[in-house]
Amino acid sequence: MSTATKEKAALWSIAASLAITLGKGAAGLATGSLALISDAAHSLLDVASTIMTWAAIRAAGKPADAEHPYGHGKVESLAALAETAFLFVLSGAVAFEGMRRLASGEADFTFHWAAVAVLLISIVIDAWRWYALTRVAKETRSEALAADALHFSSDLVNSVLVLFAFGAAAMGWPQADAFVAIGVAAFIAVAGFRLARRTIETLIDTAPHGATEAVRAAVESVPGVVAVESVKVRSGGSHVFAEVEIAVARTIPLDRLSMIKDRVTTSVRAAHPDAQVTVTAVPRALDEETVLERVLLIAAKRRTPVHHVTVQRLGERLSVSLDVEVDGRMSLGAAHVVASRLETAIREELGPETEVETHIEPLIVPSLSGADAGPEITDAVAASLRRAAADTGTITDVHSVRVRRTEHGLVVNYHCRVDPALDVASVHDCVDRVEHAARNDHPAITRIVSHTEPVRPSPA
Repeated sequence: MSTATKEKAALWSIAASLAITLGKGAAGLATGSLALISDAAHSLLDVASTIMTWAAIRAAGKPADAEHPYGHGKVESLAALAETAFLFVLSGAVAFEGMRRLASGEADFTFHWAAVAVLLISIVIDAWRWYALTRVAKETRSEALAADALHFSSDLVNSVLVLFAFGAAAMGWPQADAFVAIGVAAFIAVAGFRLARRTIETLIDTAPHGATEAVRAAVESVPGVVAVESVKVRSGGSHVFAEVEIAVARTIPLDRLSMIKDRVTTSVRAAHPDAQVTVTAVPRALDEETVLERVLLIAAKRRTPVHHVTVQRLGERLSVSLDVEVDGRMSLGAAHVVASRLETAIREELGPETEVETHIEPLIVPSLSGADAGPEITDAVAASLRRAAADTGTITDVHSVRVRRTEHGLVVNYHCRVDPALDVASVHDCVDRVEHAARNDHPAITRIVSHTEPVRPSPA
């Protein structure tokens, strides 16, 4: 529901409060009823507080800015607190005058049917505004409108009690007017205290009842969340702000992390549709995280490509060996620095006693320029690949052979087929044998990329 709807509700309340105040004030002066005069004074304060509510709603509806990153919603809470202060002042003044009249024996009261009519009309208007404001306040979580609804509900009770006072006075007990006035003051004070407590809780960022537990349960149900480190929930006007810190496996990729955070936000908003959610993720090393995953994560953080990672356990010690890929144009001294820093990072992760060995390999720059080699060279390389594949007894159907010239040498790409039941390690060994044989035949080859496919099933 929009701010315009809340403003409209507040404007109607101003008009209703003004009409009630004028009617009760005239009737109170005509009859001399302290209860009715206090009720009129209460309604006059309602006019002022409702105008303040309307102004606060307009201010609270402003979007967040650099000075107010959480928006202006607490302006409504300040307005509600000011309204409760008016209620306390009014209840104190009415109670004091009522006790003074009882102590002095004053009972200046004249029954008049016009005053009864004013009260009945006031009751109808108060009931209408209380219902309308309560509905809008619940739908928009507006504390200012909730305070306004409280004013009209107290007016409603006041008017009913004043009717009783009129009846008692008509039956010869004029002191009832002062007793009712004191009772009205007590009702106003209790209602104001409850609203003030709720408003102050908002201003000091007290979490809504049960909100923290509900948010925590919602976050814990999201797959990929290892643990919920902290949950901070507070109210601000019609919004709930939730700050959630979660722990996730440090090995997950960024796109997966983004998806987990989106799911956390969606889950929290399922419990609080208007919640403004901030999710912070902290990486955590899991017990089931393998040494291989940890080594690959270290290399990825350092943007250093690695492959052929081998992990051995030598009693209580670990031995890690791996191939490190660096730009083939890099000097050996610079490449050695890259490898040494990676070795140091692995020891810091796995322990200083860990044995780490690296093998430096040239990495072909992805943007390396080149051109297709002639058919003579391509056919010769294809023939070498097919001979080597036949020697393995495993690799068949060498096809789609492409050879390109680059400033560093020949780059070869080809496809082949193997039995789909073979394991990847065995296939990789056979492909390596083919690659080495082709390099022996053609020393100018600097890189070979093979794409292995399963053998096509024989037609029935």
